[in-house]
Amino acid sequence: MRRRTLLAAAPAVAFLPTAGTAQPAKKDAPPLPPAWDAGADRFVRPDVGGGDRPVGASFASRTAAYGLSGAAGTAHPLATQAGIDILKRGGSAVDAAIAINACLGLLEPTANGIGGDAYAMIWDPGQRKLVGLAGSGKSPRGLDLATVRARAKQGTLPAYGAISVSVPGAVDAWWTMHQRYGKLPWKELFEPVIAHAEAGAPVPDMIAWYIRRSLAGFRQPGREIEEIDNAMRTYGMADGKGPAAGQVFRNPDLARTFRLIAEGGRDVFYEGEIARTIDAYFRRIGGWLRREDLAAHRSEWIEPHRTSYRGTDVYALGANTQGIATLQMLNILEHFDLKSAGFQSPLSIHLQAEAKRLAYEDRARYYADPHFAEVPVEWLVSKDYAAERAKLIRPDRILSPVHPGQAPSHGDTTYFSCADKDGMMVSMIQSNFRGMGSGLVADGLGFMFQDRGQLFTLRDGHPNIYAPGKRPFQTIIPGFAAHGDTPWMSFGVMGGDMQPQGQTQIVVNRIDYGLEIQAAGDSPRWHHEGSSQSMGEDAEGLGPNGLLRLESGVPAATRARLAEIGWTIGEPDGGFGRYQCVEHRMDGDTRVYAAASEMRADGCALAY
Repeated sequence: MRRRTLLAAAPAVAFLPTAGTAQPAKKDAPPLPPAWDAGADRFVRPDVGGGDRPVGASFASRTAAYGLSGAAGTAHPLATQAGIDILKRGGSAVDAAIAINACLGLLEPTANGIGGDAYAMIWDPGQRKLVGLAGSGKSPRGLDLATVRARAKQGTLPAYGAISVSVPGAVDAWWTMHQRYGKLPWKELFEPVIAHAEAGAPVPDMIAWYIRRSLAGFRQPGREIEEIDNAMRTYGMADGKGPAAGQVFRNPDLARTFRLIAEGGRDVFYEGEIARTIDAYFRRIGGWLRREDLAAHRSEWIEPHRTSYRGTDVYALGANTQGIATLQMLNILEHFDLKSAGFQSPLSIHLQAEAKRLAYEDRARYYADPHFAEVPVEWLVSKDYAAERAKLIRPDRILSPVHPGQAPSHGDTTYFSCADKDGMMVSMIQSNFRGMGSGLVADGLGFMFQDRGQLFTLRDGHPNIYAPGKRPFQTIIPGFAAHGDTPWMSFGVMGGDMQPQGQTQIVVNRIDYGLEIQAAGDSPRWHHEGSSQSMGEDAEGLGPNGLLRLESGVPAATRARLAEIGWTIGEPDGGFGRYQCVEHRMDGDTRVYAAASEMRADGCALAY
């Protein structure tokens, strides 16, 4: 019986409170057993589905949050609340984004922090256009290619330790955004994170599980991390293994660091006391990052790239990111009738996965820091090139082998979205890259440095080859969609190489299949692994066509048919990304926001 039938049939008296139900618990009552043991196999029950929703998609976890004045969706409820509080104080969406990001660095250290980089796309209602910001740091200028190659493992940079550290770009990105779009005083934006860092905050189930897994990984033999004592002191808790679900985590070192940033702005981080501490730390452990590298760092405003997908403008950042892969995939898919193919059908997933394989060959061949290499972006995102690539796809078999196009001749992450009463919308993503990062925490600062440098290649002649003072290839990408000069969706799907794949699935779910903002994210996803790559996230042993992982919600008939036409089907592994979205819509002359946050993360979406 569906829920709407049950509620309609039950007598009203059944829902009245019963006398005595509000009795307080006795002080000597035994503690309750744990309601959830994160990751326990006994909770993985393919034969048990979710509850029945009386409205909307049966697979949606909840309804979007609606509001008139502002909205925010993040990977942690306290970060979402911080953003809403900043908006209610009169702050802009940029103010809210900075406060959210600062909180997430404390509350979700497995995905981000001020030791990492940041990218943003901002809908500027005054200009009625989208602007982009790249806050990506460079490799240390004192670390040369010969030294990197000497430390390489199987031809790639190590995943951890000082060799993988590049300049953290997040704090300067916040400052740059605030200088142009901030309304509240800079120091007020850090009040929420300082309060949480000092008083402590309970750690949600998934984040606790990832922290404990990351710390265990740092301790594994062969990691060759210069030192991990600081990381263990910062995140290890009493048992040295990390917080358990619901355990209160405090970080007084990070609170002090944020007090310095609140008072001293970006300069204290890149040139002042924090920079001197970072310099001394890396000298002590034999690393290469220096105060001079920090002082030279600046974020840059960049023009987002755009394509039209069935009449909707979809935007992506170029720079040294993988953002244009989303545009390439959508351009290819525009040549196929996905609506007629059917939602979650084998043909629909097959076509999307093939578009991914084609786009990712170009990703491996051409994407790099445009300050060091001439990336043929306009050709890669052109409709003519997409038409050529689409002709390679067959509906009943896998393209094999798959190669990058021939260019014309010439020279673990967090995502959040928020919007304000004036129509400004921020799509922002920030990351330490793999897991918690490099494993390195500078003395007394309370945050971990990113290991983004692992994404350089060591292949001679490749545009993404390592060089001192160069930005590595970036996986983190915010998403945005609009209709002309009217914004529509500020969205993102975090998670390494899953990001363009996830963004494409969101756009397809919304435009081709008409799913609303929440169901579009809760819909079962696919994730293809094994495309050609040239950086440290290469997957090995996956065969010529890679591995197509399907979430358990994908229909069994779809799974079987995909296997029949040659796909190697992989089991779900949790690597399907985590999505947040704020949608802008109009009800007559009234602006309405809808905000969504999916069930794959610990977060929530709120609007007011």
